[in-house]
Amino acid sequence: MRRALVFGVMLAASLGLAADRVASAGQLIAPPQATPTPAPQPAPMVRLSFDEAVARALARNPTVQIAATNITRAEALLQQARSLVLPNIGASVTNVTLNTGTAFQGQTITPQSQVIFGAAFSMPFLAPAQWAAVTQARDQIEVSKKELLESRQQIAVAAAQAYLAVISAKRQAEVESRALDNAKAHLDYAQKRLEGGVGSRLNQLRAAQEASTEQTRLEAVELAVVQAQNALGVLVVEDGPVDVGAEPAFEVPPPSPESDWMALRPDIQFQQSVISAASRVVEDSWKDYLPVGTAQWTPQTVAPAGIFAPVRSWRLTLVVNEAVYEGGQRKALKALRQVTLDQSKLQLTSLQIQARADVRNARSSLASAERALVSAQAASDQANQVLTITTQAFEVGATTNLEVIDAQRQARDTDTARALAEDLVRRSRLDLLVALGRFPQ
Repeated sequence: MRRALVFGVMLAASLGLAADRVASAGQLIAPPQATPTPAPQPAPMVRLSFDEAVARALARNPTVQIAATNITRAEALLQQARSLVLPNIGASVTNVTLNTGTAFQGQTITPQSQVIFGAAFSMPFLAPAQWAAVTQARDQIEVSKKELLESRQQIAVAAAQAYLAVISAKRQAEVESRALDNAKAHLDYAQKRLEGGVGSRLNQLRAAQEASTEQTRLEAVELAVVQAQNALGVLVVEDGPVDVGAEPAFEVPPPSPESDWMALRPDIQFQQSVISAASRVVEDSWKDYLPVGTAQWTPQTVAPAGIFAPVRSWRLTLVVNEAVYEGGQRKALKALRQVTLDQSKLQLTSLQIQARADVRNARSSLASAERALVSAQAASDQANQVLTITTQAFEVGATTNLEVIDAQRQARDTDTARALAEDLVRRSRLDLLVALGRFPQ
């Protein structure tokens, strides 16, 4: 029995020593731990100034590029119209092989195989309607250029509004961030009073509830900032969100005569070019009644020549066509052209009325927004002073926790109203510049 006990102790000791050696050896031969790979850092967000954002939108946005291709299309149509009144030159080679040639007294009258080299030169020498079509096609180039100006203004305004939306969202985020800081400071004070035995659990819960509410509002506003940055990135054709720089300064121009600012609006310029082009088409309608004359000269060479056919010959053909009766088609076409012109003039009148209303509304909105901003700034300053006084009074026991929370909410709401009023002033100034045709420059 004693021998078995001694043997067991010796076995346990030897196993423990072996385990220690194995562990020591494992520590010596254990492979070094791999260094964790750092997470890739996100690419820095592109930050653009107001002028850079507008310029990049005008240079990259597909809508502007599509409008620019319309100019190329109008130029191609002009070239197509000109081709109808320019000389037309063609060449041909014809091989004629008969089953047998014709000869008489050893001379070939008709060769069995004959090659004819010919050419054709044709040109209209009397084409009033086609000549007018060239001028009309040239007018469409000017129309396309004015249409491009209108498209550029639309994209520039969209980019400007997106830029201002980012600024407004960031201002709201700043307001909510300050409100959250105030709520947390009040919560810390309420927590310390509770721990010190001079506060109440009710006051601490009210402060915690306010802090949680402000945190929720801040999350929503920060999401709005991200969404506004992504919207700006889409307009400036950037693959990712775009942040904004300094706030733009919109210089409000002094009042000017209506004829001056009306001529600057791209939509008015475009419609006036449409009317000018349509008027020319109507004025040229009488040319459809004039005859059309074409001259054609066709030289040819025959090899080998027959006895009765010359080697070289040419033919000049003059053709004058006049439609005597076509069922009133030209009269109906002129009536349709007149309707198009009348509709364009009515549309211009509507645009002019709308332009005057835009200017009046923009000036009224700007004046109202500036007055509202003054009131909002005063209310914001007053509410923050009330918050400071209420907080100090609460700390000395002169007021209650509910009054502090109410003052915090009032300060937050007035700061939000101030930020909204500032945004309204910026947008009203932009709207006035757009209504006066002064944006983009």
